[in-house]
This record gives sequence, structure tokens and C-alpha cells, in this order.
Amino acid sequence: MAVRDFLLRERNKRAAGDFNPQYENTFVFVNDYSAVKEEQANFHSPDQDGSLTSRFLRAESVTGKCYVVTFAPQHNRTLADLSAAEILPIINTWTDLYTAHLSPSSPLAKSASATTLPPSSHHGNPVNPRAQYRYMQIFENKGAAMGCSNPHPHGQIWTTTSLPEEPALELDQFRRYHREQGGCHMLEDYAKLESEAKERVVFENEAFVALCPWWATWPFEVVVIARQHRRALTDLSRSEKQRLAEILSEVTRRYDNLFETQFPYSMGLHQAPLEGSNQETECSYFHIHFYPPLLRSATVRKFLVGYEMMAEPQRDITPEQAAERLRGCGGPLYREKLESGR
Repeated sequence: MAVRDFLLRERNKRAAGDFNPQYENTFVFVNDYSAVKEEQANFHSPDQDGSLTSRFLRAESVTGKCYVVTFAPQHNRTLADLSAAEILPIINTWTDLYTAHLSPSSPLAKSASATTLPPSSHHGNPVNPRAQYRYMQIFENKGAAMGCSNPHPHGQIWTTTSLPEEPALELDQFRRYHREQGGCHMLEDYAKLESEAKERVVFENEAFVALCPWWATWPFEVVVIARQHRRALTDLSRSEKQRLAEILSEVTRRYDNLFETQFPYSMGLHQAPLEGSNQETECSYFHIHFYPPLLRSATVRKFLVGYEMMAEPQRDITPEQAAERLRGCGGPLYREKLESGR
């Protein structure tokens, strides 16, 4: 393994020159190569209103703050290798960071538990945002196939002054469903439907359902949905966070067991904006997307090309088939079986 692979281990020097502290579970720091920064030049369009340029080409300035969250001090322990109890500190760290960035005017701020940020010794750089950000995207890119440049298991958090397109589109649909269906929540109703049908469910517990969605594009795509309306991480009780840790452990371990490989994916949390109207907050619904590219084996992946790019995505296997295969991949992690057999 190259020297750069150990940049996120405790007490090691990172690319920008800072040293990591000694830590026991998670470690948070401001991304050394942030895609969005707190101080960026404002964009001003030089074109006057009414021009073709102003009609077609629109842009706006966005500022923000980007963090890296390591999952464990060990460089070889992914979410699939961690127990539910070891994943719980990651969820608590996500919650702390989300809470620290919440707008004081948000309905969530009134009910959120007090956070230890900023600063806290195990969270590295103090969290002290210079602006009120609109949205926080928590995500993980696992594996080189998903563009991950550092193999030490970690996730990222981007906070921005704008509401990104995908969460905005979802929120529009949540608000419409809520309005047209007498105050019901789309994902709460959908989770109930799938939990009763069972055929697309991968794993479920008292608080969450993990399933291969009816609309899935990727072969083994999974969405984790709260059974009851929860707007964001701050709405989750301690017990619900434990159940979330359990379901993340189950999904990622089954992924790795499927083809007996470090299964690549992009995973992201969608929840209420940090700042928004009361309606936006109340119609938001906490859920997690997993988008994995593998199709038939550890080396054969799906490509969105041809008809799928020009017309619409096609399913190589049905979500029912995908869920059945993932259900059959429970139990101990395959790597543990191999090590115990030595």
C-alpha cells in the first residue's frame, strides 16, 4: 500500500501538512481539498437582461464548507466490517455536525438535542460556519470505481448556501404528495406498502426498512426509509439511531457478501434543509440512498449507455430479484469466514 493510503490514520501527516490526532472512532476535519469554500469570489453576469446569454446561461455563486469524516482509526475497516455498535458513533457525529449547522429559525433547532460542537477534541477543526447554509449533504463514495481517492474508510459532508437539485426535486414531490393526500407523507406510505409486500425488502427492523425500490436504476440499488415520519437525524431517538446503525451494517455487509468483494457504492443521506420554510421542514423525510454499480460479479459493472442515456434506464435484473439475492447474503462477513478458515 502506498504511503498516501495512510494519510487518514491517527497521528499521520495529511497532504496539506496538518497532523491527525489520536482518535478512537470518528475524526472530523475540514477537507484539505474542499470543492466548495467559505470564501469564494461572487459571480456577476456581465450580460444585460434580455440578452440570449442571460436567457439560456444562468449561474449563481455558492459558498459552503466541506468536511471529511473517518469511520474508524483502522485503514481496513469499512462500514461492512464494523458492528452496529461501532457504526453508532458515526451516526452521532453526523447528527452533531447537522445540529451545529442548523438555522436557529428552523423548527428542528427547537427540538434538537444540545450538541458538543463547536469544538470537540475528537472532531478536529472547530465547526464555526461563517454563514447560514441552506443544505447539508452527507455521503460516502466507497471504492475506486466510485472515484474514492483514499482507501481509508471515510465519508464526506458538504454544506452549501444552495439547495442541490436532487434533494430539491424530492422535496417538491414530498410537498405535492402531502398537499394532495391529506397531509400524508409519501415515503411513510411507501415504506408501509413495501413492508407489507415483503418481495423487495432486504432487511427491516422496528424503525427502518431497507429495500430495492420499485423505480431502481442500478442493479442492487437500495433505499433505507424511516417507518415513521422523521424529518432529519435530529428527530431520531437513541433507540432509532441504534436501529439505523443495525440496518447500515446489514446492508453494507450483504453488499460485500454478494460477490465476496469490497462492494463499491455511493451512499447519501437526504433530510430536511438546514434552513427553509416550515412547510419544507415538515414535508422532508429522512432516508438514505445506496447507488452501487456492480451487476454480475466483482468485475462486471452496469454502464448507463446507449438507450439508457438517450431514452430511459433499463433493468438488468428486477428489484424483486435483487432483493432476494441480498436477503440471501446475510450472516457473517465473508472476510471473517476466510480468516477463521486459515
